[in-house]
This record gives sequence, structure tokens and C-alpha cells, in this order.
Amino acid sequence: MKILIIGGTGETGRFFAKFYKKHGFDVVIWGINKKKDIALELGVQFAEDLDKEIKSSDVVMISVPINITEKTIEEIAPKMRAGSLLMDITSIKKGPIEAMIKHAPPNVEILGSHPMFGPSIPDIRGQIVIFTPIEGRCGKWFPVIRNLYENNGAHIEIMDAVAHDKMMAVVQGLTHFAYISIGAVFRELEFDVAKSRRFMSPMYDIMLDLVGRILGQNPYLYAMIQMNPEVAKVHRAYIEQCNLLADIVKKKDVEGFVGLMKKASAHFGDTESALRRSEKLIGTKIAEHEELVRSIGGERALKHIYSGVVHFGIVKKVTPRTVLLERGGRTTELLIENVRLLNEKELFAWKTTNLKNVTRDISVFIPKGSDAGIIKNVIRGTNSVVSVEVIDVYSRQNTQSVTYRVTIFADKDAAVVQGSVEALLRGIGCTIR
Repeated sequence: MKILIIGGTGETGRFFAKFYKKHGFDVVIWGINKKKDIALELGVQFAEDLDKEIKSSDVVMISVPINITEKTIEEIAPKMRAGSLLMDITSIKKGPIEAMIKHAPPNVEILGSHPMFGPSIPDIRGQIVIFTPIEGRCGKWFPVIRNLYENNGAHIEIMDAVAHDKMMAVVQGLTHFAYISIGAVFRELEFDVAKSRRFMSPMYDIMLDLVGRILGQNPYLYAMIQMNPEVAKVHRAYIEQCNLLADIVKKKDVEGFVGLMKKASAHFGDTESALRRSEKLIGTKIAEHEELVRSIGGERALKHIYSGVVHFGIVKKVTPRTVLLERGGRTTELLIENVRLLNEKELFAWKTTNLKNVTRDISVFIPKGSDAGIIKNVIRGTNSVVSVEVIDVYSRQNTQSVTYRVTIFADKDAAVVQGSVEALLRGIGCTIR
């Protein structure tokens, strides 16, 4: 099957280009920026002749900014061939659905969809995707697309366009509005955000990261989400409640504040579950910090979340915000919020791949009846040993000689490690040749 992704050179378009290619689709992308190098990087085709690709595609996916989605549908839909599918992936559904119904020929199927995740996630597993199927217009294709997503671990929700837009006005509109407004307040107060981290509570830490996450992304995308017609009434309610709460505080009306909070709690419902989930999130952050503290004096590795660079060395010092690593007499200070602590298995894999490791050949006479392969596995368990191979075996006069090629991490003293391996071999009855 062939899928054409309009806007496929954008971040979300690229995510789905990789997804559909991985699952056997012939993928073609097009973008107004004409970035053909992106198609080359993804290993897919770029639509040189857009009209030709529209007419020959089984599925056409619209992945463009919200403010031009309906116009794009108007231009693309009439050119599609009978039996094909037109689908969008925008976060507003009413307008795009109406545009597809209006402009797509009756023999072209249509499907609204809204992936509830950004293109930075590794895959679709565990993510929510909302579909807005139109009765009588997606009987063939909807089961195909739904099965593809579900078989890859996505959770599917079905909503009509109006209900979707009302829900997203709160789920996305209110959430983003609140966090962006907090960021705007920081600017208005000329508040030192970086300095405030020195005094933060776990909840403030998490909130600050969420604010920063949104502020650090494409502002045009978030502006378009706020243009959902259903968002205006949400904004009004939010601002009214902020003003009401501020007025209560201004009057020093403690009972009024308590009453408002209790009413909000009662409407919210299961606050106990929310408390447990938030405690789990806070606990995760605390646990990583405690793990770093326990690692002081030992070797650990930290992967920078944004650059992907791995830093490793001896942990010398840990503060609430930073960790100091030492390697080869040089120290590196890293912000804990910007790095992820690698476990021992991940560190071993990274060192195996990235260090210029050294080899030492060790020849021994092994005890009669011993298994050279089992001894190899024993050596493999020695600290700082990457791998072990048997490169030579010969038997003479009831004795067996074996040569083991031992690969040692480059950041370790090869002579010391070799000495440890030889001591181990002597300890299990071998004789060094």
C-alpha cells in the first residue's frame, strides 16, 4: 500500500513516515519547504509531481499546521482516486472533518485522527490515538488503520468531532494556557527561574519542567491549539476562577478559600489516586538523585538528554541540582535535570562500543577434565573484562593448553586486569604458561 504524507517533512510527518515505512507501506512525503534531503534521510520518496502522487496513493495523510489544514484539504481532496483514504492528524476535528466531507469525492473514504503524543516519543506503544470515523465514509479503511495502530500497542478512543473539540479545549487548551501563563508571569515579575531551583520542592521541580517543556517547543503549534473555537469559554472560566481566588485571598477570607478548594476537590473526584500517581512521579525523581548520592566514589555514566553525549567517570560530588564526574584528572559538572543515569548494563554496552579497548592473550594449562568453555565464562565475569575468546587449544601428554584472548576496557589498567585474570586462573587450578 502507498501512503502520501502532506507535510511529511515536518516533525510529526517524519514520525509517521518512519512508522508507516516500518510496517510495509510505500511512503512518499511532500512539504512546502521542498526539503528533499529529509526524504533521503528517511529512506522514502519525495513527491516531485504532487498531483501524480495524490492520484496514485492508497492513503493521503494531512500533517500540516492547523491554520492551513482546511485549505490544504480543499486543494488535495478533489484530486484523490476512488477507493482511497483521506485522513488528517490535527488536534481540532470539526473544521477538518467538515472540509473532508465537503471536498472529497463521495467514493473517497475519510477519517479524522488525533495522535495524543508528540513526535519525540520512540514509538506508538502505550500512546492514545483518537479517531473520528464518519459513518458510511470509512468502512474499508478504518479497520485497516485501527488494527495497524492497535497491533503496535496504541490505545484507541472513538469520538465525534464536536465532543473531541470540547474535550481538547480542556485537555490541551486549558493545560497549555495555564503553563504558558505561568511562564509569562515569570517574565512579568523578572523572576530568576534558574536561581529558584536552589529552593525548589519536588512539586515545584516537576511544574517548572512542564512549563519549560511547553515554552521550549514550537509556539505556532501551541498558538493554533488555542484557536480551537471551544477554548474561548474555557479561558473565560479559568480567568474568572483565578480572579475569584485572588479576591478571596485579598480579603483574607480563609473559610472562603477552604470552601472553594473543597468544592473543587469534590468535583475532581478520586484525589487519592492522583496523590498516589504524583507520589510515584516525585519518588522517581528522588530515587535517581539518591542513586547518584550512593554512587559517590564509584564509576557511573550519565547521558545528556538533549545532545545524547554520554559522560562517565568517578562520581565526586552530588548536590540537589548537579553531579560532578572525574575522569583522567579532569572534572565535568552536569545539571541533573539535563541527564539520565545509565544502569550498569547500559554503561557496559556503551563502553564496549565506544572505547578503543585493548586485548591480552593468556595461555594456561587447565586441569584434567576441565571444560575450556566454562573457564572462559568464569574469566568473562572478571571486573573490567569486555569479552573473552578461546583462540588456541592443543593437548599433549594428558594435559590441555588453552590460549584465551581477553578484551579489557581501555579506561582500565590492562596490566592490573590481566594480573587479576591470571590470579583467578591459578585459583581454579590452572598453570600459566
